Amino acid sequence: MLYEPTIQKMQAMKLQGMAEALEEQRKSATMGDMSFEDRLAMLVERQWLWKENRAFSTRLKFAKLRQPACLEDVDYRQTRGLQRSIMDHLAGCDWIQHAQNCLITGKTGVGKSYLACALAQKACRDGYRTLYFYAPKLFREISACQADGSLSSLFKKLARTQLLVIDDWGLEKATPHQYRDFLEILDDRQSRAATLITSQFPPDRWHELIGDATVADAILDRLIHGSHRIELDGDSMRKHRAGKATLKN
Repeated sequence: MLYEPTIQKMQAMKLQGMAEALEEQRKSATMGDMSFEDRLAMLVERQWLWKENRAFSTRLKFAKLRQPACLEDVDYRQTRGLQRSIMDHLAGCDWIQHAQNCLITGKTGVGKSYLACALAQKACRDGYRTLYFYAPKLFREISACQADGSLSSLFKKLARTQLLVIDDWGLEKATPHQYRDFLEILDDRQSRAATLITSQFPPDRWHELIGDATVADAILDRLIHGSHRIELDGDSMRKHRAGKATLKN
C-alpha cells in the first residue's frame, strides 16, 4: 500500500477524520487481527464523527451564544419553578422542528439566559441553524441596518434561522418603528421557524412596554399563544453561586 499518497488524497478530498483514523490504525499493534470490513467501518465512523463535530462547531460559532451552556449542566436543585419534564421535552427539539415558540420569564438572576443558551446549544448539536441576540443589541442592529440600507438582508438572515433566541426582551424600551420591525421579523417566522424569548416581564405587561396596543396585540398573537412557557421564580442563581464560592473559600 502506498501510504503517504493515500493520506494525501484523503486530505485533498477533505476526509480528515478518515485520514487520522487510518494513521491510528497503522500504529496499532492489534488492528491486524481485525477484518477489512471492520477496519473500513471504523474509518467511515471516524469520518462521520469528524464531519458532524465540524458542522456543530460551525453552527455554534454562527449562533454567537452569550455564554457556554448545556442542558446536562442545568441545576434543578434550586427552587425556582423549573420542571425537568418540561426541559426534557424541549431538549428533544421537536418544538423547533414544528416551528413553535418558547418563552422564559422571571426576575433577574434566576437563570433565564443560561436556559436559553443551553436550549440553543442543544439545537446546534441537533443540526439546527441558530442565532442569539441580546434584545437591546438586536434593536441597535435594526437601527444600524436602516441607516445603511441593509435591513432587508438582516430580515432575510433572521428568516432563514431555524431558532432565533432573543434574550432580555423589554430590558430597554425600543422606538415604535423598531417594534413594528420586530413584528415584521416575527411575521416572517410565523409557522416557519422557532423563536425563543427571555424576559423579566410577563406577557400581560407587554402592552405597557410597547405602548401601541395594535402592535402589542400582533406581537403577542404571533409569539405567545400556543408557545411553550417556563415561568421562573425564587432567589438569584448568581447569589446562590456566590454563596457556594464563599463557603469553599
